Amino acid sequence: MNKPFKVVIPARYASSRLPGKPLLELAGQPMLQHVYTRATESQAAEIIIATDDNRIEQAAGAFGAMACMTSDRHESGTERLAEVAEHYGWDDDVIVVNLQGDEPLMPPHLIDQVASDLASHEDAMIATLAYPLEASLNEADPHVVKVVLDEAGYAMYFSRAPIPWHRDPHETGKGIPGSNPVLHHLGLYAYRAGFLRHYSQLTPSPLEVYEKLEQLRALWHGLRIHVGLADEIPGPGVDTEADLQRVAAILANR
Repeated sequence: MNKPFKVVIPARYASSRLPGKPLLELAGQPMLQHVYTRATESQAAEIIIATDDNRIEQAAGAFGAMACMTSDRHESGTERLAEVAEHYGWDDDVIVVNLQGDEPLMPPHLIDQVASDLASHEDAMIATLAYPLEASLNEADPHVVKVVLDEAGYAMYFSRAPIPWHRDPHETGKGIPGSNPVLHHLGLYAYRAGFLRHYSQLTPSPLEVYEKLEQLRALWHGLRIHVGLADEIPGPGVDTEADLQRVAAILANR
C-alpha cells in the first residue's frame, strides 16, 4: 500500500560513547548527511531532522535539510518525534517513520517497507522490521535486540536477552523447529501521528526501564506492534569507534 509518509531523523549531539556522533565525518560528509541522503532516496514526502543542539541544526541547514529544534529533556526518540508531530500539527493518520541518526547504511526501500507495513495493518499502533539473526552475531549480545512474534506477526516481546530460550541446546539449529528462527530486531519504526501524541502521555513501563527498550512501553499498555520481515539485512549502525571505522570502510568502497 503506497500511502504518503514522512521521515523524522532524531539526532542528539550528546553521546556517552561517541560525543557529537551525528556530525562525525564519514567519507567526507557528516554521518547525519549520509542518513538524510538515505531518506531522500526513499519515497518519503517530507524529511525532518529533529534535534536539541544548534550545531546539528546548523549542519543540517548546510546540506539542505529541514531541522526542527526540540526539547533536551526527551528520554527517547519517540518522544522527540511526538514533539515534531505536535509542532507541525500533523493529522492523526499521517504516517511518520523514525530513522535513527546513526544508520548511514539504511537501505531506502526498508524505509518504504516499514511505512507500507503500518499502512497495511490498521490495528497496529507501531510497525517495525526484523530479520533472522546472522550466524556471525552472538545471540547473547545485549546490543543485539531480539523479538518474538505471534502467529500473525505481532510482537509478543522484545529483549536484549536470548529469546526464545532454547532449553535443549544440543538440538541443532537456532530458532523454533518448524517455525521462525531467532529474529534480530531492526530499530526502524513507523507510527501514526495520533499515536505519537498518545505515546507521550503513557507512563514508562518497568520493563522499558529494565531493558532500556522504549517499544516495551507500547506492549506494556496493550498496544500492538506489527513486525515485518525485512527484505534485506541492512549495513551496521554506528554506536562505537569500531563501528565508525567499519562503516567508513564500507562507504569508501562504494
